[in-house]
Order: sequence, then C-alpha cells, then structure tokens
Amino acid sequence: MAYTDREDLNYLGDLFLIGANQTPFLNMIGGMSGGKSYKHFQFPLAQPWALSAASQDTQSETTSAAAGTPTTITRAQDYNTAQIMKYDVATTYAKQSTSGEFSGIQVIGPNQPVSDELAFQKAGALRQMAIDIEYSFLRGSFVDVSGAATNQKTRGIIEGTSTNAVAAGGGALSKDMIQELLRDMATNGSQFVNPVIFVNAFQKQALSDIYGYAPTDRNVGGVNIKQIETDFAMLGVVYAPQMTTSVLQIADMSVCSPVFVPYEGQAVSFTDTAVTAAKKGGFWYTQVGLDYGPEEYHGKITGLATS
Repeated sequence: MAYTDREDLNYLGDLFLIGANQTPFLNMIGGMSGGKSYKHFQFPLAQPWALSAASQDTQSETTSAAAGTPTTITRAQDYNTAQIMKYDVATTYAKQSTSGEFSGIQVIGPNQPVSDELAFQKAGALRQMAIDIEYSFLRGSFVDVSGAATNQKTRGIIEGTSTNAVAAGGGALSKDMIQELLRDMATNGSQFVNPVIFVNAFQKQALSDIYGYAPTDRNVGGVNIKQIETDFAMLGVVYAPQMTTSVLQIADMSVCSPVFVPYEGQAVSFTDTAVTAAKKGGFWYTQVGLDYGPEEYHGKITGLATS
C-alpha cells in the first residue's frame, strides 16, 4: 500500500465506516488480545482417540479362563498453524502537518474528524487486520509451515470441520438438513457445550423463516431468530458477514480460541519504521492462528442455495 500524502484528500464531516465489518466469531473467542500463546507456529488442536462400537461382548467360562488377545487404543494428533499478518502505514511530513487543508464542501463547525492523519491510518489498518483474521478463522485454507518463503495459512473452522458435514447439493436450507447434521454430531460425540450457528445474511433469513413464529399483531411483524431449542442443546444464532453464503457452520465455542506466537511478549504490535525521508509510519504485526479443538465437536452444511 502506498504512503499517504496531500493528494489523499481530507474532508469535513462525520466519519462512517461502511461495509460489513463485524467480527462476531473473533470477538466471541477472545478478540485480538486473548487466547493462547505458543513459541512455535504449528500448534496442537486435539489428540483424538475412540472406542470400538458398543456390542454385547461376552465370554464363556472356558474362553475367559484362557489367555486373551490384547487390544490397543491408538491416538492421533490434529494441528493447525499460525499465519504472519503485516499491515504497513506511512504519511508524509507534509500531509501530517496540513490537517487544516480540505477538499469538497467546507462548512465551519466542530466536524473536523481527522486531525492526526497517521493515527487515522493506524486505526484503519488495525480494523482491517481484525476482519482479515475473522475471515481467516472462518474461511481460511490451510497451508502448512515450510521454508521462509512459504506463505503459511491457518485452517479456518469451515475447512477444519470434516466428520460432521451435510451436503445440500444446491438445495435450500431446511429443517431436515439441520436435524440430520445434529444427529450426525450427536452420533460422533459432539459435546454441545456452547454450540453456535454462524451464517451469512441469506441463511440467517432462511433460519428465521424455518423456525420463526410471529404472533398476530396489528403493529409489529417479523421475527429475528437468535436461539434455537433442539433435542441436544440450545443453539445460538449469529450473523457473521465473513461467512461463506452457501455454508451453515455450527461451532462449539467452548473449544475455540485464537493462538498467537507473540513478538516481544505482544500478540499484536505496532513498530515505528526508521525515518529515512520526509515521511513517518510503521506497521502492525501479528502471528496468529485458530485453535478449534476436536473437529468432531463442530458441524456444517455446505452447498446451500444462495438465491
């Protein structure tokens, strides 16, 4: 990104950040200041193991008196990686010192919101980092740690969820699909401690249509489903702008956490760059990944209709 100079115009008027910039998933698991810390990029998620299917396993007196065959319960390890994120900002000396220059409509009044250009650029870059982390935690595509030139990427919870997955095949979201997913999750050992449904705008409206019941009223209409009572747990419902529109994700938030590889003890840091010319700035920096615990605790519906 280029540095900010006087050609990047200043205006009078209130500042409004536009776009779908909410980060509910990141906020619910600790934000950019909470979570776990490691001193290496790869980190464990879970060490899954399982028992055999239940059966009426009996022995006769004769066979019980004979030497038996030992069994072994094997284990495995699921892991993820932290990714490097860096956002540079810089303003020229001329731009930083001319906060009184404006373009557009100029009306005298207390509506000069940007008096420190560098501070504004820093705040904007930090907010950009937050929504990019949210995107990565939901939709990230895994690239493992390799050489220094590898652009390693954390695995998001959608890609990480594999055991409990229902394919919609382009069909509209339905109660039957959700019931099937919940049955799969229960069968495969999901604990349902704090399950939350994450959806984009289209599927959020579909959920309200499926589960909503609006009592007759002459003055108020409509529904906004925020919780769904099921046979296994109460499910929270959260609109997450960065969710893939064709996916409904159930995440058990009790096992989700951001993971940081701190630099000099800081999860997210800003470093001022050396002044070598008539501009000043620096960069935000973090090394962060998602710990989503045992993937069997989560579930998803993919390939949903989006129109």
